[in-house]
Amino acid sequence: MTGYVIQRFASAMLLLLTITAVAYGLIYSGGAEVSRSILGELATDEQVAAKNVELGLDQPLPIQYGNWLANAVRGDLGRSWFSAERVSDAIASRLGVTLSIVSVAILICTVISVALGAFAAVRRGWWDRAVQIVSVIGEALPNFWVGLLLVATFAISLRLFPATGFVPLNRSPLGWLSSITLPVTALVIGGVASAAAQVRGALIDVLSRDYIRTLRARGLPENRVILRHALRNAAPAAITVLSLQFIGMIGGAVMIEKVFALPGMGTLAIDATVRGDIPVIMGVLITMALIVVVVNLFVDLANAWINPKARLA
Repeated sequence: MTGYVIQRFASAMLLLLTITAVAYGLIYSGGAEVSRSILGELATDEQVAAKNVELGLDQPLPIQYGNWLANAVRGDLGRSWFSAERVSDAIASRLGVTLSIVSVAILICTVISVALGAFAAVRRGWWDRAVQIVSVIGEALPNFWVGLLLVATFAISLRLFPATGFVPLNRSPLGWLSSITLPVTALVIGGVASAAAQVRGALIDVLSRDYIRTLRARGLPENRVILRHALRNAAPAAITVLSLQFIGMIGGAVMIEKVFALPGMGTLAIDATVRGDIPVIMGVLITMALIVVVVNLFVDLANAWINPKARLA
């Protein structure tokens, strides 16, 4: 197991390094264009050249990337070109908001989707068809549209929840819960629909295998067969699907944060893109990539712990 952990960790670090190199090359390859976008179209060539020197864009791209990577390893992602704020500070102040809604959403999604998927796989019949229909409808609904509908219904019409804003957990737990309820709901609806269908499919496949029939023939209680044996063997597929849902929710949070005016990573990314604030864009991109790589690493390790055969892959 130790060798497998080392192998997966090394692969994750290599993947993250590749992502940073490709992203840096794509974003910073046009040095003159970057400096001109900051100074404006009326800037002279001399001013653009001076700005390139100031930003270090006059150096060869590999050297620029090496300097950026050395600083990034120490936690220094540079400064915003427009506000002079440290990128790491800007991300630190926004990351908690995004992780709040995404973490709560994936927790709720996991509980509901596993329950619905397992119930549909075991009971079949009309309940199974209902889960499939709901999954198709949930997949078809854009989460930002669901968010707008929730705002119109529960915030504006019924006035049960705030339409916009975020309250930190350490300031007011109830205020925090109230501020994330609608954004989390918007993310959960689509996530539950997709994950429940995948859990259902994985569990149906496991329940059709010979060893399950053998366990039932030996007189084991049905609850024990399902909970202790079937769900355990269907868990790797379910964990993989839920990890993909988590990653998808991080992407979906970009639009959800704009709908609910939440000061999270999505709002930071959109604002930086509109301004052309490349250090902030790069910092957000790498932070999101790091989260994705870490999630995938934990999923691989969890699957290896549940199913030892996965360690041989």
